Amino acid sequence: MTETIRTSTSAPVNRRHSPATGGISPKGLKGGQLGLLAVVVLGISTIAPAYTLTSALGPTVNEAGLQLPVIFLIGFIPMILVSLAYRELNADSPDSGTTFTWVTKAFGPWVGWMGGWGLLAANIIVLSNLAGVAVDFFYLFLSQLTGSPELADLAANKAVNVLTCFVFVALAVWVSYRGLHTTKLVQYSLVGFQLLVLGLFVGMAFANWSSSETAIPFSWEWFDVTKIETFGQIAAGISLSIFVYWGWDVCLTVNEETTNGKKTSGLAGTLTAIIVLAIYLLVSIATMMFAGVGDTGNGLNNTEIHENIFTALASPIMGPFAILMSMAVLSSSAASLQSTFMSPSRSLLAMGHYGALPKSFSRVSSRFATPGFATVAAGIVSAGFYAVMHVVSENVLNDTILALGLMICFYYGLTALACAWYFRHSVFTSARNLILRLLCPVLGGVGLFVVFGQTAVDSLAPEFGSGSEVFGVGLVFVLGVGILASGAVFMLIMARVRPGFFRGETLRRDTPALVVPE
Repeated sequence: MTETIRTSTSAPVNRRHSPATGGISPKGLKGGQLGLLAVVVLGISTIAPAYTLTSALGPTVNEAGLQLPVIFLIGFIPMILVSLAYRELNADSPDSGTTFTWVTKAFGPWVGWMGGWGLLAANIIVLSNLAGVAVDFFYLFLSQLTGSPELADLAANKAVNVLTCFVFVALAVWVSYRGLHTTKLVQYSLVGFQLLVLGLFVGMAFANWSSSETAIPFSWEWFDVTKIETFGQIAAGISLSIFVYWGWDVCLTVNEETTNGKKTSGLAGTLTAIIVLAIYLLVSIATMMFAGVGDTGNGLNNTEIHENIFTALASPIMGPFAILMSMAVLSSSAASLQSTFMSPSRSLLAMGHYGALPKSFSRVSSRFATPGFATVAAGIVSAGFYAVMHVVSENVLNDTILALGLMICFYYGLTALACAWYFRHSVFTSARNLILRLLCPVLGGVGLFVVFGQTAVDSLAPEFGSGSEVFGVGLVFVLGVGILASGAVFMLIMARVRPGFFRGETLRRDTPALVVPE
């Protein structure tokens, strides 16, 4: 990382669309590097099915019980609605800033800045979480490979755990810094491997489910939402299921680097969400049939195995092939750790480019055409966040997952509502626009904000999550709402330091023409 760097504003731009005139403008990223397949692979990698399932199956079952499959379906509804809103906004204004840029164009700089902050906070939280899972499964893999159980215990040593996390983050930053060519080589191999292992896991669980002491037969009642007792359970379950879908929007983040980014990125985001839904339904049904939902042994409600469900179930289901599941979760978290860096780095790049953050964030590597400074900054912050959380939280993975759900609901919901407002003058020009620019965004956005509000209220109690608290307030609430509040404070500081953006000089609030070319 010794080559020189240049700011994105040094790239040739059309003066009519430069930041000085408040329009969308290029940032120095290299276009045409990704096709549809590559973008879908990046989306699946960022979602990381193996990692998200091993982290979220337990907490979601704890909230939803046997209704786990229907919770995944309900959680998918706002995701697909929001993804359609993202497609509309991307087709009009493809920009690596995504939420930050589009919310600014719809609601103005103040709301846009907070939307960008929500996106950044979600990514920083999940990057630390990804690193934590990678550390756990790295030492588990070494233990299984060498036949030395004591190696798995190294993950419980806080000093060793945090130092190993730093190494993983540094490697992910290095790959991300080197650009999309290196990223594609890494992602194709890691994503392909984890999907093959998940397929083997599902097949063996279905084949052997009746031999398990905790097995339960499949029932269509698992898809009956009326079996859930309270709305709070639904909200918490949806918040957790939203976490397992989150990440498809990276497909839109790379729109400036994708061939025909206006169309390809939006289509890739929708395809990614649908593919992941199919994976989750198969894995959740197979896992429930084999393990059941009891609170002892391999039961999915056993809180002792919530952090890593696949650690407990891999051996009973896969026998001598259990080590493959450890490798799959390790590769899944490592792949996602690397690909997830693309989202915060490009959002930071856009915020620096349009003057919402210090100009240093707009620097682009002259050798690799990547947001070099922003990528390194995201790595440092995420590693630091993980180190702090590992000290203050009794169950760092569960608490950060719950807090992440709040962040996702906030910035996804805000982006969806921004779509409806931005296109308000064209929604009644056709049935298509009415559905895709008004109904879908409003339903998705309002639904996510309802979940956000319910989860925020519930998380005030310390018993929500791991039981950790800060002055009597639940740690999940402190993380979720507290980080948003700190963003508002930081925004006021930036408004004093860099007032141009907040006056609409670099990225103006705008409304498209009544007829937007397809």
